[in-house]
Amino acid sequence: MKKMWSPWRSNYIESFKNKSDEDECVFCNAVSENPDDKESLVVFKGRTSFIMLNLYPYNNGHLMVIPNRHISDPLELSDDEIMEIMKLNKLAMTAVKNVMHPHGFNFGANIGKAAGAGIHEHIHFHLVPRWQGDTNFMPVLGEVKIISQDLLETKKNLKTEIDKIKNRFL
Repeated sequence: MKKMWSPWRSNYIESFKNKSDEDECVFCNAVSENPDDKESLVVFKGRTSFIMLNLYPYNNGHLMVIPNRHISDPLELSDDEIMEIMKLNKLAMTAVKNVMHPHGFNFGANIGKAAGAGIHEHIHFHLVPRWQGDTNFMPVLGEVKIISQDLLETKKNLKTEIDKIKNRFL
């Protein structure tokens, strides 16, 4: 069996170690953010959920689709939330394909601390664009993940594309 290590991920997970469930939720705070705010990582807002760039991305264009409601269990998602989350994922995936031309995607959720969720109290779904050979020696030997584009530049490019194509999906 081959193993792929991501030591940079531990820095992110450790940043939540001393926080309790009562602390402010970064996703609940993001619900009130305006996607037009140049400093916000929120790219698009739907009625029940939204698309946001990951502050600690695995790759360029790493997005999350997040319900507005503060829930941790996907079994608590309403039918409307499930439908919109999937539509927003489709919208986000199309925008990333059009702008960044990845060779594939990872899409899914880490549900609970044991499953590796860094923010386990508010479910969120990751959409990670992938390219052939997108892993190299830097994360393994240097404990460094190379993200070649500024997050806010990525946001600007994806938001422009989403605004252009959103009516096809919603």
